[in-house]
Amino acid sequence: MALIAIIEDEQDLLDLLEYHLQKEGYETFAAISVKPIEKLLNEEEPPDLMIVDRNLPGVEGSEFVQSLREQGIDIPVIFLTAKVSDREVEEGFLRGGDDYVTKPFNIKELLHRVRAILRRSKPEERDEVLYRDIVIKPKSYEVFIEGRKIDLTRLEFKLLLELVTHKNMVLSREQLLERVWGDDGDYQDRTVNVAVNRLKDKIDPDKSKNYIKSIRGVGYQVC
Repeated sequence: MALIAIIEDEQDLLDLLEYHLQKEGYETFAAISVKPIEKLLNEEEPPDLMIVDRNLPGVEGSEFVQSLREQGIDIPVIFLTAKVSDREVEEGFLRGGDDYVTKPFNIKELLHRVRAILRRSKPEERDEVLYRDIVIKPKSYEVFIEGRKIDLTRLEFKLLLELVTHKNMVLSREQLLERVWGDDGDYQDRTVNVAVNRLKDKIDPDKSKNYIKSIRGVGYQVC
């Protein structure tokens, strides 16, 4: 179930969006300002998509999204706004928006756009995920580097995919344990360290490419 965060300062519209998204089976997190969203983004499970108004109390919505992009946070964003000029639309995309819907809007069209973005952004539903010279094929659990197939275990594959699809974000050991290993065992941070080192040995045996960086005291990152 995808989690969709909505930032909209009109309470009636916020309630309407929540109602229709939940009716479609999505989990929602609604807020009238960015502060609750900033807290949500620091949680272990960030949203899969954000719907953001541009006229928000305290900050302009596209400037908020731009600040997220500068931090390496690449969660897809749909702007839902009354700012409709060509310059404003262009500004929204340049500041990190993935789609732009102007008010008044058709709720069915918005839901179609939500589904389309989630379908593109879900790595397990894509044919290929590309990172530098690595090609990851989620549907067949295959990895190729410079055209050469790399043999990975199922767990190593999931670990690489998790890191690559959160490129530029530092993932803590706790986050990786939850997302890759799940709840099927009593694991410790050392489990992650060992698995990452084995993965690095397979995808970068001569240590020349430095795909995965260790962030001391925090976790791991690809960038």
